[in-house]
Amino acid sequence: MPGPRARANARLLERIREIHEDSLGVIGAPRMHEDLTDEGESISLNRVARLMASAGLQGWPRRRRRRFGGKPGIQPVGVTNLLERDFNANEPETKWVTDITEMLTDEGKLYLCVVVDLYSKLVVGWSIHHRQDRHMVVRAVQMAVWQRSGSSEVILHSDRGGQFISGTYQKFLGGNALVCSMSAVGHCADNAACEGFFGMLKRERVQHHRYRTREEARADLFDYLERFHNPRMRRRVARRDREFSALTQPSVEAG
Repeated sequence: MPGPRARANARLLERIREIHEDSLGVIGAPRMHEDLTDEGESISLNRVARLMASAGLQGWPRRRRRRFGGKPGIQPVGVTNLLERDFNANEPETKWVTDITEMLTDEGKLYLCVVVDLYSKLVVGWSIHHRQDRHMVVRAVQMAVWQRSGSSEVILHSDRGGQFISGTYQKFLGGNALVCSMSAVGHCADNAACEGFFGMLKRERVQHHRYRTREEARADLFDYLERFHNPRMRRRVARRDREFSALTQPSVEAG
């Protein structure tokens, strides 16, 4: 009869298989460990790696990313890099980052603009279009604004692409309590948080598909953003908040 450890491994492996299948087979041991921890499991990364290896489960390796974007524009007067590569946020709706990436379909290119909250790593706003213009960017930011629960100022960081220096974009930020922050010329690491999200999106989803139509790509991006990525980030934030609450909860001394 299997012992307690063997039974626990069998239970964990069953859940690991479910998560791996749900991710379309792209999640490796580190992110699998994060997901299991988010679900309340007390398990080491080494144990996760051993269980995955025993079942022949592995993630997809990273690919070298090609830098996307055109020639940077002139930074608007008075706009500086307010983040200075500090991508940590202690509260939601204090620091957002935004950028654009492209996907290929048999019908041509499709562009995705996202707004990511650095506290939760949630994609709080997004927009998809076959042209990477200022209107697409404004729609993504507008979605983030609509979902914002407060009215305090939020730093919104981007690179210096033409869409972000446009008058339309800058006017929208000024009218919605958003403080513009921009990267320096030729410093892609200044917006590494958004670049990192795009790398994860492509590694976990886009690289494993050939999109016949733009509509097919739109549907798959929606599925990734709203049914896969954001729910996982919400669970992670909930766990972090519970842990913080437990640490700050005043101890009750026995009478």
